[in-house]
Amino acid sequence: MHAIRRAFPSAHLTYIVEPAAAPVVARNPHIDELIVAPRSRGIRGFATDVALGRRLKAKSFDLAIDFHGGPRASLLTWLSGARVRVGYEIAARAWMYTTRVARPRELRRRHSVENQWDLLAAAGVAALPSRSEFPVEMPVAPDAVSGVADRLARAGLLPMQRLVVVHVSAGNPFRRWPLESFVSLAASLVRAHADVCVALTSGPSDADAAVRVIEQARAALDRDAGARVLSAGEFSLAELRALVDRAALFIGGDSGPLHIAATSRVPIVGLYGPTLPVRSAPWRAERFVAEAVDAGELPCRPCEQRVCAPGDFRCLTRIDAAAVVAAAERALGDWPGSARRGATSR
Repeated sequence: MHAIRRAFPSAHLTYIVEPAAAPVVARNPHIDELIVAPRSRGIRGFATDVALGRRLKAKSFDLAIDFHGGPRASLLTWLSGARVRVGYEIAARAWMYTTRVARPRELRRRHSVENQWDLLAAAGVAALPSRSEFPVEMPVAPDAVSGVADRLARAGLLPMQRLVVVHVSAGNPFRRWPLESFVSLAASLVRAHADVCVALTSGPSDADAAVRVIEQARAALDRDAGARVLSAGEFSLAELRALVDRAALFIGGDSGPLHIAATSRVPIVGLYGPTLPVRSAPWRAERFVAEAVDAGELPCRPCEQRVCAPGDFRCLTRIDAAAVVAAAERALGDWPGSARRGATSR
């Protein structure tokens, strides 16, 4: 959106998003109008989308870019009636666009942001995909900052203590590191650093995951150390963004929270199972630390994340907790900033 704004400084930029992700872009400084489009199923959902399409058409857009490429996004792009409609060359739906961009079916070793940037080039945006010029953005909501600070204080975090945020779930089960590994990670960090507290978070798809990790990590520690495994409840996306700003380190799998953390300057340790760091690593300036930990080369990796070919999720289960602890130690050592970006760890 920043690149589009720079290319078309006087344009009215409208962004369409489904409710779950709306907080990510709600405060984006480059967007003039945000349309939140709830999803419904069946005939009702189709009728809702047609009504939204009429609303979009009435706005007489000059340009519509479909960054998603799914059936609903393609339909809304077409219904918008925009004079120029840019999207991927997708079987059975490419006709909905006036300008089509090739999208190979194979999983390329190329960052997903660069893949989407191909659409910008087709739309007349000349800027190149630069991590430093155009990092991912999610401004912090001021009210979330105070609310998160209060919750952390009630959970026992002291001002002089370093906070490590560990996200222990993912909407996609193909990206969930085993909970026992998260238990070992949390206990190891607390045991090794007297000034470190660990806050565990989890998403709605696996809401009790954080609770289970907290209970088991505390059981593995003595009382004083166990008290530094914090239970602060669930966080909304806006609260999670504020929480990361208070942290000395964020650790999590390749899911939404990892990329929310990428909008900060906080060091990150990302865990990559079926995905590759070259495709999914945090998109931000390289001077900010981002360690990547994975299971190494596997014949089934990357995958489409529909069926585990070996059947044992080895791309996740073979990520050793000790390797993640080592990456966390390197990242913590570089806090509050560094001129280098962490290399992939195995």
